Amino acid sequence: MAAGVLSGAGTAVADEAPRSGGGATATNNGLKTYGEAVIHEDGGDRRVSAGLFEMSVDGGGTLQTYCVDLRNPTQRDARYQETSWSGTSLGTNKDAGRIRWILQHSYPQVNDLAALARKAGTRGLTEQDAAAGTQVAIWRYSDGADVDAVDPQAEKLADYLQKSARRVAEPQASLTLDPPAVAGRPGERLGPVTVHTGASAVTVSPSADAATSGVRIVDKNGKAITAARNGSRLYFDIPEDAADSTAELTVQASTTVPVGRAFASESRSQTQILAGSSESTVSATATADWAAEGAIPAVSARENCAKGGVDITAVNKGDQPFTFQLMGAVHTIPAGATRTVTVPLQEDQAYDFTITGPHGLSRRFTGVLDCKIQGAVTTQTARLPNEPGPASVGGSAVDTTDLAATGGSAITPLIAGVAIGLVVIGGAVLVVLRRKDMTPEA
Repeated sequence: MAAGVLSGAGTAVADEAPRSGGGATATNNGLKTYGEAVIHEDGGDRRVSAGLFEMSVDGGGTLQTYCVDLRNPTQRDARYQETSWSGTSLGTNKDAGRIRWILQHSYPQVNDLAALARKAGTRGLTEQDAAAGTQVAIWRYSDGADVDAVDPQAEKLADYLQKSARRVAEPQASLTLDPPAVAGRPGERLGPVTVHTGASAVTVSPSADAATSGVRIVDKNGKAITAARNGSRLYFDIPEDAADSTAELTVQASTTVPVGRAFASESRSQTQILAGSSESTVSATATADWAAEGAIPAVSARENCAKGGVDITAVNKGDQPFTFQLMGAVHTIPAGATRTVTVPLQEDQAYDFTITGPHGLSRRFTGVLDCKIQGAVTTQTARLPNEPGPASVGGSAVDTTDLAATGGSAITPLIAGVAIGLVVIGGAVLVVLRRKDMTPEA
């Protein structure tokens, strides 16, 4: 059975999140190298900060990213997970490959700014110019935005990158396990689970529960392994007398994350795309379920922006059907069969559902579907500390909405309202006091 709760906002801590298919997990530290840009819209021109963000990777490492989600705010300290393009707006963007080309042929991948300036036909570029020009070119493809860099040199770079960009393929994940869930009977080797990574080697660790149950992680010949590499096939070796249960294995490595990998946040912070990576810690997890008889399901999930929902995949390795209910519909997976059920969701809709089954199976999936760019600016955000303030461009009035800045939140209007209220109250108090001073003494 599956218990599902869908809402329009908010998320819960996930036991397993569809977006987390392995790779790097990081915290956004805000804009670090940036200039300014102007977005031209029907409502007027809007000045924004444009450039490179920096993220700190869990376990060690630093990432540099650009935004591919202009009209959503970026929240400082938001948590991000490496993900495939299919789980973001890039998955349905025919120009996503051009964005990766821009990343490969501009700053910071190209750090010879003099050479980059010559290609762009400009006399020189600072790091701020290069970051701003690159971001502007990306926004033209990621959001279809009518946007220009404020600095003339940055604008020339943006034009060069936009005109030169060619479609290239989506990069492979830094580290994933496929499939992320397996099932079977005691006395069997459950798998294989294949390692996909650009790292030279990964460490392999069973969970504490697995070790307690006597479960080993082995290769196809039954030899216990603690290290693997790209293409390695891992198996859960389940003892014959093991009680019906579940176990996990985790693989971890230190590697550079491929340029062009997407990073998404479940807090609705702007989707990011990787521009540069230090040596960083990456990891992935797979689960195994086993039972002596009956249905033995292995369940996993991933967001699918092409279908506008979350794909739930169930593999039944047992000798009886596995039946579960989800979103008012009953689904039955015959013995030995595999089925994928797409749970349709509205854009920006939060979801939280748990699929349970025999032998203690429980898999919880939570998140927020974030597949589309917004058509209009709806969120006002605060500027970063020490960030240049908005100014007029070309003599016209410029809206001070700072779309790309970090730190904006839904509490901003509340703070403004409270401030206005305090000003009104203060003014009323002054009026009362003045009247009291003007009253003649008896």
